[in-house]
Amino acid sequence: MARLSLFNSPLLLGFDRFEEALERVSKAPADGYPPYNVEQTGPDSLRITLAVAGFGEDDLTIQVEARQLVIRGRQAEDESGRVYLHRGIAARQFQRSFVLAEGVEVTAASLDNGLLHIELDQPRIEPNVRTVEIKPDARQAKGKRIDHD
Repeated sequence: MARLSLFNSPLLLGFDRFEEALERVSKAPADGYPPYNVEQTGPDSLRITLAVAGFGEDDLTIQVEARQLVIRGRQAEDESGRVYLHRGIAARQFQRSFVLAEGVEVTAASLDNGLLHIELDQPRIEPNVRTVEIKPDARQAKGKRIDHD
């Protein structure tokens, strides 16, 4: 069965990357852990905040892989011999991914009171207008005879 795509129109040229990004987003797990916020902190900047209580700096990794921001958390095994009567604080590993638009850069990350803050810069894209010169087709010019009067 052929796959239906929003970008199959002949008027949308070069949008293959967008289609790939949408496909990655749709395949992302629907797990809500850890919860996060995305906020605009300035005209060209964003902040992603993840609630990662119980995770230290050494338990977290932040990577940019093929225009995708990937945050992973993995806590060391608790081998202290503790006996829990109830264990309600999550101690599981996680992976949270965000697809980044072209030009978005991760500039900083910090961990404060169980909240992981990731700062992003989104440069403003200036409109680029240029005129393309129309030249005669060299293939057609070879086949034409030039008559001189």
